[in-house]
Amino acid sequence: QVQFVESGGGLVQFGGSLRLSCAASGSIFRIYAMGWYRQAPGKQRELVARIVNGGITNYADSVKGRFTISRDNARDTVYLQMNSLKPEDTAVYYCNAHPPYGSWGQGTQVTVSS
Repeated sequence: QVQFVESGGGLVQFGGSLRLSCAASGSIFRIYAMGWYRQAPGKQRELVARIVNGGITNYADSVKGRFTISRDNARDTVYLQMNSLKPEDTAVYYCNAHPPYGSWGQGTQVTVSS
């Protein structure tokens, strides 16, 4: 079972940028769709971006035009470039397959100050 380790989070000001990375413990080549998810305090985990093999991407309306997901199957890594960050983007960010399976990683905290 492939496990995921997220990194790259931190504290950033309104309008700033961060690049998140998700390293897989095994090959992601056979995982058709990968996703980045987030969970804010008191809220359910939600999908923010999805990418399939071949490069087709989908985004939640709240991040469209600001976030970009990419994947490097050769490095078994998925990225999330986040620009024009807003306080409402504050959350713990996770990656997993889409639909998700197995256990979740620890995630990486993103905090955006106003």
